[in-house]
Amino acid sequence: MTTEEDAPGTNLERLNENLAKLEGLTERLMAAVSRKRRIDPNLQGPGHDLYMKAAAAYMVEMMRNPSKLIEHQVAYWGKSLKHFVEAQEALARGRLQAPEDRTPSDPRFSNPLWQTHPYFNFVKQQYLMNAEAIANAVRGVEGLSPKDAKRLEYFTQQIVDLMSPANFLGTNPEALERAVATDGQSLVDGLENLVRDIEANEGEILVTLADRQAFTVGENLATTPGKVIYRNRLLELIQYAPSTETVHATPLIIFPPWINKFYILDLTPKNSLIKWIVDQGYTLFVVSWVNPDASYADVGMDTYVEEGYLDTIAQVKAITGEDKVNVIGYCIAGTTLSLTLALMEKRKDKSVRSATFFTTLTDFSDQGEVGVFLDDDFVDGIVREVTANGYLDSFFMSRTFSFLRSNDLIYRPAIRNYMMGERPPAFDLLYWNGDSTNLPARMVVEYLRGLCQQDRFASTGFEICGETVHIGDVKVPVCAIACETDHIAAWSSSYQGVRRMGSRDKTFILSESGHIAGIVNPPAKRKYGHYVSDADIKDTPADAWREGAEFHDGSWWPRWSDWLSRRSGRRVAARIPGEGPLGALCDAPGTYVLAGKTT
Repeated sequence: MTTEEDAPGTNLERLNENLAKLEGLTERLMAAVSRKRRIDPNLQGPGHDLYMKAAAAYMVEMMRNPSKLIEHQVAYWGKSLKHFVEAQEALARGRLQAPEDRTPSDPRFSNPLWQTHPYFNFVKQQYLMNAEAIANAVRGVEGLSPKDAKRLEYFTQQIVDLMSPANFLGTNPEALERAVATDGQSLVDGLENLVRDIEANEGEILVTLADRQAFTVGENLATTPGKVIYRNRLLELIQYAPSTETVHATPLIIFPPWINKFYILDLTPKNSLIKWIVDQGYTLFVVSWVNPDASYADVGMDTYVEEGYLDTIAQVKAITGEDKVNVIGYCIAGTTLSLTLALMEKRKDKSVRSATFFTTLTDFSDQGEVGVFLDDDFVDGIVREVTANGYLDSFFMSRTFSFLRSNDLIYRPAIRNYMMGERPPAFDLLYWNGDSTNLPARMVVEYLRGLCQQDRFASTGFEICGETVHIGDVKVPVCAIACETDHIAAWSSSYQGVRRMGSRDKTFILSESGHIAGIVNPPAKRKYGHYVSDADIKDTPADAWREGAEFHDGSWWPRWSDWLSRRSGRRVAARIPGEGPLGALCDAPGTYVLAGKTT
């Protein structure tokens, strides 16, 4: 028995309403795309010289070794023809079922229809065969430098991933099922999501990864109690309220990366490293960096060192009355912390007792996966962009890091949002990921040219604040935490940097997982383990260290806290934020963190 709502006339009326809505949304879409900002071509893809080199190398290889090309072609066409014949035989026998599927499992094709439906299975199998043939052809090109070969493979794979049949409505069975089941409502909702994202990004597509209405910074994110006790043009300094009666005498300062907001370390309370550190009995200070605009165009690496690191260390010493501090630097903030420590060594400044580095690169001789975006074509485009505008818009960094994991951070969310018409999930980490920040013009160029490309800190020396500093000038005790599957700061490169530091006291911990999840890894979850070794880092290459390392279940946080506590002095009465000489300016998380936040 059918209800009135399910009657055919009602469904037709609903379908017509949705078609009308689609027309209106299409008009909005066209208007949004027409306002698309002009972007430097070098920020849209690799320069033409890469393709010219690849084409030339391919032609030379084809002339010199034609049998290799023929072998590839015969293998590919043999598989494709066999696949086609099997499908035709099944149809001729009246068996509407998929032929034998020898392709590997792939999370993009997890819906059962990709396996059981003859059309969708045929499309999937042929795509995977095509992808394999392209990968083999590109991998077989000789005559390219290792760097060019790596870039060619990477950008070719980007095109292959883009062309997955799962990314298109007409060849995605799950999206088509949803459209039929909802009388087109899923397509209306999906187009609404797409239009909203394009309107929010000046005509560009940047997929929304998390429900923006689910979180508010200061209400259900970044809620650990504390006070902003100091502010300058670059930062707000937060001192967190103690949760223990006594604390270690030596205060601890965290310098988070200014590519994103500091609250990655203070998400929901159960995931908050900041809250956990406070609960271990440390007087904790955290820097919240400003989100710069064009007025910060002349802010460089030296500005961050002087007005960021050195000023913060001086303020914390004055507030606590201690003559030494412990410091943490995360990602780019760890790189800059190493420059600061080398500068302090030159200046005979002994204010830092120990330093901890989270996923930090200091030796850029091996740039890892992100190196595909560090060639002159991209960097030249960034230089032109920041010269014109005074800063690097957060859009470019967000898009770049997303493309390092395009299937997870672009295509799969796009399918969910735009083709299935679903709302993005309420996921605190992904919300933070979308709350990115701009970068000052001079700082971007100095970082990309002098550190990433020229590797001067680990080679000839990097000029900072009137001194030329080297990686060997870092002499304080260090503990470095790297992450096993980090796609931004490869763990082996992080390890190599620690090896070259001048410290006699070095500890290295390798966490499971990636750049964020490997760091934000609360002990209570017992999700990711870690590796440690007693091997002398100075004399042990990364691969040998990893082979001999001992695995431990659970988070590295307690092990690191044991290391830090031995370098944090006696216990003293807990310090209350705002009771020092500077007083308090406002409650945590402060005001800088709210500038430019997602809405």
